[in-house]
Amino acid sequence: MGNNRSTTLSAVYRNQGKCSGRHEFHAACLQEKIPAVRKRARIHLLEGDGTMKAVRMHGLGGTEVLHYEDAPEPLPRAGEVLLRVRSASLNHLDIWTRAGLPGRQPPRMPHILGNDAAGEIAALGEGVDHLRIGDRVVVNPGYGCGHCEHCLSGRETLCREYRILGYELPGTYAQYVTLPAQNVVPMPPSLDFEGAGSIGLVFLTAWHMLVTLAKVRPGETVLVLGAGSGVGIAAIQIAKLFGAHVIATASGEEKCEKAVRLGADETIDHAQQEIYREVRRLTQKKGVEVVVEHVGQVTWPDSLRSLQPGGRLVTCGATTGPFGETDIRYIFSRQLQVLGSYMGSRGELLQLMPLFADGRLRPVVDRTFPLSEAAAAQEHIEARRHFGKVVLLPD
Repeated sequence: MGNNRSTTLSAVYRNQGKCSGRHEFHAACLQEKIPAVRKRARIHLLEGDGTMKAVRMHGLGGTEVLHYEDAPEPLPRAGEVLLRVRSASLNHLDIWTRAGLPGRQPPRMPHILGNDAAGEIAALGEGVDHLRIGDRVVVNPGYGCGHCEHCLSGRETLCREYRILGYELPGTYAQYVTLPAQNVVPMPPSLDFEGAGSIGLVFLTAWHMLVTLAKVRPGETVLVLGAGSGVGIAAIQIAKLFGAHVIATASGEEKCEKAVRLGADETIDHAQQEIYREVRRLTQKKGVEVVVEHVGQVTWPDSLRSLQPGGRLVTCGATTGPFGETDIRYIFSRQLQVLGSYMGSRGELLQLMPLFADGRLRPVVDRTFPLSEAAAAQEHIEARRHFGKVVLLPD
C-alpha cells in the first residue's frame, strides 16, 4: 500500500449499506462486516482477523494484574486514526493507574495502559485527509473536548474533559491504538521508533514546566530533582538548551555521572547528601532561580528552601506522596512562586520536534522489553534501576 491514500472506513460501510453516514459506526458493521470490509478497503498494513495482542488489566493491583492476551482490534471513528504501535514507553502514571489512585474512579475494565507511542498510521477514519497510510508519527497522549475556550486557545490541558491515553482511555500497551488524528505529529527522521516512542509525555511535560510556566532564562540556575526519571532527563536537556546552569539530583555515583554526560553542570547524590545544604554550598548560599519538582512529599521542603528570593518552583508530580509540608510564611516573605503543571499542548509538542530532528534534544532509553513482558518492565521502574525511559516493543 505504501503511501497511497486509504479509503475511509465510514465510506466503505456506507457502500455496504450498513452505515447512516452520520460519522458513526453501527454495531452490525463493527461486529459482522469488519474482516471483509477491511480487506476490500485496503485500510491495513497487515491483514488480520480483527484481534490484536495487548497487555490488559482486569482489576487493580500489582503487576500480577497485567495480562498479555488477545483483544479486539480498535477501529477509528470519524476524525481518528488507527496507529500500529512500534514502541510504547512506560511512565509512572501507568503504575499509579494499575495500583489505583485515591479518590479517582478506576478505568473501565479490561483496561490497556500506556500513554506514549510511536508507530505507523494503519487506517484513517472519515474526514482525515492530511495523513497517509504508513506515515511515521509520534503520539501526543492528551486531548480535550476540542471546542471549549481552553481548547480553542491552545490550552487544552485546562479543559474539563481533558483525558490521557492509558489513564482514562485505552492506551498503547498494544499492537494498535486509536486516537484523534490531531494527536499525532510527524516523527523526526533522525529518530528510531524506540527513541521516538519515549519522548511524548516527559519532554512535553518538562517543556511546559520550564519554558511555558517557569520561563527559564539564560544564566539562571535550575535544580532538577530525579535526574534519571523521564521528566529529569528531559528537564536537564531543556534547561541547558535555554542557557541555564543545571544542578541535578540522582541516587548513586553511576546515575550522577550519567546526569553530567547528559548536560548537568553539577550533581547531588540525594542518597548520601542533603539536597538543601548542597544547593546552598554550590550556589554560595544564594539558592536557585528554578526548581523542577516531581518527587513530591519527600523532597518538597528541601525544594522550597533551595529557592532564592523570588524563585519559582514548578511541580508536575508527587511520586513519593502528595502531602508536602509547607510554611506559608516562607513563601510570601520570600515572594516565591509555586507553579502547578500538567502535561502540555499540541503546539508545544510541535515546537519540540525540530529540536529532536537537529539533535539539540535526544531521547534517553534505558532498556527495552517485549510487550509481553510489560510486568517485568514495570517492576524494573519500581525498583528504581533505570536511568531514562523504559520502552515496550510489540511482538
